[in-house]
Amino acid sequence: MTRFSSVLLTALICAVALGQFVQVITRYVLEIPVMGLEESLLFPTLWLYVLGAVNASRENTHIRANVLEIFLKTERQHQVLAAIGEVISLIIGLWLTYWAWDFAKYSHRVWRESPTLYLPTFWVDVALFIGLVLMMVFTVGHFLTHLHAIFAKDRSNG
Repeated sequence: MTRFSSVLLTALICAVALGQFVQVITRYVLEIPVMGLEESLLFPTLWLYVLGAVNASRENTHIRANVLEIFLKTERQHQVLAAIGEVISLIIGLWLTYWAWDFAKYSHRVWRESPTLYLPTFWVDVALFIGLVLMMVFTVGHFLTHLHAIFAKDRSNG
C-alpha cells in the first residue's frame, strides 16, 4: 500500500507540474494559451491535495502543536493525551465525513460539469469524501495503537 500511494502521489505531482509547465510555455513564451488546461489540472491537483492529507494521516505526520506534552512526565501520560487527541480528531472527522457524504450525493445528483471542457466535477467533489473516509480509518488505527500502548503499560505494571 505504501508503494502504491507513493507512486500515485508522484504521478499526480508530475502531472500537475507538467501541466503548469505547458501552461507557462504556451501562454508566456508562445503567447498561445491552451484552453481548458487550467480546468483539467483541477482534477489531479485536488486529488493530490486530498491524497497528500491521507498520506500524512497514514504516516501520522500531521503538523501538531503539542504544547501540553511539555507538562507531562511519563510515556503513559503522553499516550493518554495522544488518545484523547485521536478521539477529538475522530469526532470532528466523522462530522466532516458526514458532511462530505452529503456533498458527494448532491454532486452526483446535480452532475455539474466544468465550464469549458464539460468534464463532470463529481470526480473532483468525491475526492473529499474518499479522503476523509481513509483518514478516519487511519485515525482509528492510531487510536487503537495508543490504547494498546496505554493498557500494555497497565498489564506490565500490575
